[in-house]
Amino acid sequence: MKVGLAVVVLGACGGETETVSRDGKPSTTDSATVATRRLLFVGTSLTAGLGLEPDEAYPALIARRIDSLGLPYRVDNAGYSGETSAGALRRIDWLVREPVDVLVLETGANDGLRGLSVDSMRANVQGIIDRVRASSPKARILLVGMEAPPNLGPRYTSEFRKVFPELAERNDAVLLPFLLDGVAAVDSLNQPDGIHPNAAGSRRVAETVWAVLLPLL
Repeated sequence: MKVGLAVVVLGACGGETETVSRDGKPSTTDSATVATRRLLFVGTSLTAGLGLEPDEAYPALIARRIDSLGLPYRVDNAGYSGETSAGALRRIDWLVREPVDVLVLETGANDGLRGLSVDSMRANVQGIIDRVRASSPKARILLVGMEAPPNLGPRYTSEFRKVFPELAERNDAVLLPFLLDGVAAVDSLNQPDGIHPNAAGSRRVAETVWAVLLPLL
């Protein structure tokens, strides 16, 4: 997953718009209305919307749903292309300087693509959860599961898959087993690289996330 793409972040209420710079840090522009709660997406290029228009990334689609329902959330998309779980851990303190009410955490995909240590990924994800809970003790967390490529062998893919349900149970987080359910390996729903969803695939991903996220809102 490619590194260095800037991401546009849409505010769910009051027309607020943010951008995420190349270091993955959001900056806020003018806002007519201040939302009372914050929904933060932390993730890889799958969350950033690599190859899509900014308003086609699944967090932007979810932001529009939230807005249509009048829910009092500001949606911040801190997806960052190419990031591993270690990178997400390094920047999480900056991202949670403002309180978080709901966190959607999608990380680990690049760990799997690179065959990185499963134990290290587990520790990194736990570290992210710990820091979010330390700064926002009442934050609700949606942990998004990913799959490792099968060419890394059955032992690696099995151990990788176990990390997400184990951490969700340990931390009283809600688990979405696989972000790309119904999208992965479907040519019509993916860009030519076969990894990143196209606009139609992103809509499918948004539906998958929304079904689990709505009860948390």
